[in-house]
Amino acid sequence: MRKSFFHRLTTLLSGVVLVTICGSPVAGELTGKPELQAFVNRMVEQHQFNSDRLVRLFKQARLQPDIIAAISKPAEGKPWYQYRPIFLTEKRIKGGIAFWDKHAETLARAEQEYGVPAEIIVAIIGVETRYGGYTGKHRVIDALATLAFDYPPRSKFFTSELEQYLLMTREEQIDPLSLKGSYAGAMGIPQFISSSYRNYAVDFDGDGHRNLWDNPADAIGSVANYFKRHGWKPGEPVAVQAHVSGNRYQELVKKGMKPQLPLAEFSAFGVQIPEQLDKNQLAALLEFETEGIPEFWLGLHNFYVITRYNHSSLYAMAVYQLSNEIRKQREQTK
Repeated sequence: MRKSFFHRLTTLLSGVVLVTICGSPVAGELTGKPELQAFVNRMVEQHQFNSDRLVRLFKQARLQPDIIAAISKPAEGKPWYQYRPIFLTEKRIKGGIAFWDKHAETLARAEQEYGVPAEIIVAIIGVETRYGGYTGKHRVIDALATLAFDYPPRSKFFTSELEQYLLMTREEQIDPLSLKGSYAGAMGIPQFISSSYRNYAVDFDGDGHRNLWDNPADAIGSVANYFKRHGWKPGEPVAVQAHVSGNRYQELVKKGMKPQLPLAEFSAFGVQIPEQLDKNQLAALLEFETEGIPEFWLGLHNFYVITRYNHSSLYAMAVYQLSNEIRKQREQTK
């Protein structure tokens, strides 16, 4: 039987001298930051956390400059022709086939219950952590605290995620100092951030716990649930390559990746629409930089749903193309 959050935290922190938040800061420490004091006060008032325990917890957290450096240069900042080769590799495709074969029954059940294709679930996990092979090296508490209190451009978002993290670890009875993840605080096999864990993680194998760190079944079910909850439409296409002419197509590209106009209107902008598509469905026109002529794709509803996992058209296209390759090569081996 797992010990309570507070019992485990008290045991972990025993012997640590209580200091005030307003003490003199040293390199790498959070102490002395007024934003932290305000955060602690809010956690006490809104969620009934113990102030002294939070002070001791954050005394052991560290600001990490390499986290700031990493988030300032994300892979999604690369052009498509440099981004795509990171994920569309034979090793990652073969790894996806092996993961699918190993968890075929679980993936089939997830597809049946949530309506999300197995290859999409597999590709997400492949892009995120190479099928659980690498889930991150940073302590989550350090990542979230650094970005919440030492990275003004995203401070509001990561302060909220830090709040969600403390709530999550209390609910799940997990030591908040023990978990590791990405530089942005994403965790486990599917790299869920704290709010996603609380809202979308599921106990897919029925063992009574939601475990995204070393339970592939829970990871598979949670990814499928995430997509269903974000509006995945079973059986509908994701994206289709398009051809353009003239210059008016640029007006569509500038509208972004959220589908806003019905395909029937795209021809007026010089976009050739494939015959098999329903002209009444909404779509977005996406441009991907290559070393030669750009690629153009029609991003449909399900493509936009993929971007809810990571708000990047590059990411969504990598997931989509990887999923297609995994499915195609797996079928060829059967």
